[in-house]
Order: sequence, then structure tokens, then C-alpha cells
Amino acid sequence: MPRIPLPTPDEMTPAQRTVHDAVVAGPRGTIVGPLRAIIHNPALAARWSALGEILRYGTSLPRRLNELAIIVTGRRWTSQVEWWVHARAAAEAGLPEAAIAAIRVGEPPEFDSAEDALVYEFARQLQQSGQVPLATYRAAEARWGVTGVVELTALIGYYTMVSMALNAHEIPLPEGVTPPLSELPAAAGGLTPLPPARSRSPVGTGAA
Repeated sequence: MPRIPLPTPDEMTPAQRTVHDAVVAGPRGTIVGPLRAIIHNPALAARWSALGEILRYGTSLPRRLNELAIIVTGRRWTSQVEWWVHARAAAEAGLPEAAIAAIRVGEPPEFDSAEDALVYEFARQLQQSGQVPLATYRAAEARWGVTGVVELTALIGYYTMVSMALNAHEIPLPEGVTPPLSELPAAAGGLTPLPPARSRSPVGTGAA
């Protein structure tokens, strides 16, 4: 059960309904995540939604890599709704099902693509330690440029905020959906540890 009221469209104020309708008309097509809570402040919800649309749909990174960084973040925070939405999106974007399954159960994912391994490690190291080792950072910058490494960092930060909102307010999964993530042994601080990737073409995967 959510900790706060999650208004339906019919219960919303005009300002809330304006934000709701704009989100539904946009690329998301629906509201199932943190915006259900954030809409209590319509101005915040509008800006939150705009930032999320840019980072999910408007960066220079391929969709597969964006979704990979998102599910790494969702697994770190054991964010059920985030994982449920984005694991499916990652599969649709071409991320191997075996890698998605490994991340879900806390095992080292194996990647054929050096790009996949690099994004996984960038997201893992930033989530795990709050830092990105220089070798990983420079590898990402060399592959996607300054713009790409800025976008990737912002994406991970945004979906960390999303995970926090989902968890803090206990935003529920859609009715009938079984929670996809189990609680794994947590490291210090209570967050799920993320193992290093296995890759046939390792790029910038220094341990963190």
C-alpha cells in the first residue's frame, strides 16, 4: 500500500490534471511510477517529467545503453517498479535476456558488447562507491564524448532519485504484478551490492 494518497485523474486538481494529461500524451503514455506521488506538487511534477523525458528519450546514447544504466540503478536500490518497467524496456531495446537475469539476481552479468560492459561498470561503480574511477570515466568519454558522459551521469542520478521516491512512498506495482526483485544480502548502508561484469571485450572495468 502507498504511504500517501495517489490521486486518480478524476480526483486531481486542474493543475495536477494538466500535468497528468501532458505525461499521458508524451512518450511515456501512462503514469505508473514516482509521478503518481510527485503530482501532489504539480510544478515539481512538470519539471520532473520534463527532465525524465530528456534523459530517457533524448540523449545521444542508444536506448539499450540507457535502459541498462537504469536497471543497474533499480537493482542497486531494489526498486520494484523501476525494475519492472525498465527490464522489459531493456529487453525490447536489445539487451540480452541473460544479462538482465544476472543483474536481477545479483550475479555478474556477461556481455559480448564492450559498450554494454562499459555502461554497466560506469553505473555500477558510481552506485557502489559514489565515484567513477578515472579509467572507466575516460573510456566512456572516449566512446561517447563529453556530452555522452554527462548524459550518462545525469541519467544514473535521475533514476536514483526515481528509486528513492518509489521506495520512500511505497508506490505499488500494477495490480496482479508480482514483485520482480528479491531482497539480496546488502552491503553497508543497506543497498544491494553489484558484482563486476564479465566481458569478452573488457573496457575500463577497474574495480570499485
